[in-house]
Amino acid sequence: MTTVSALVICLVGALIGSMLFFAITVAPTVFKTLPAENAGRFLRAFFPHYYLWGLVVAMVAALLAINTHPVISVACFLVAMLFVFSRQALMPRINNMRDEELLGTRGATERFRRLHRWSVLINAAQGVVLLAIAATLIINV
Repeated sequence: MTTVSALVICLVGALIGSMLFFAITVAPTVFKTLPAENAGRFLRAFFPHYYLWGLVVAMVAALLAINTHPVISVACFLVAMLFVFSRQALMPRINNMRDEELLGTRGATERFRRLHRWSVLINAAQGVVLLAIAATLIINV
């Protein structure tokens, strides 16, 4: 195994681990232990950092893999771009719809749920791609 492959596997593993830790541990704990208003405030502060972390790790992996694993580099780049989309486009819309929902705006709850579903699906797709990257690198060693 090359050093580049090992580094990409480590980065991808760290990113998958971070994503799973959030979904399995952080989110359920926040909703179980904090009042809804504080949970929402915490998550609004947390998510920009979460998405930035994912962007940086995926981009470093993409850049490392560019010369030795071009397809994997493109896959990491796509994962990174989905973090950008989620952070810059989707998250502000989700927050806005949640605010509208709390104000009682008609239709806001359904729009919030739909946008939130999209964020979950994007995150799941990123996880699947990252697992495929790790498996590909491990199998082809």
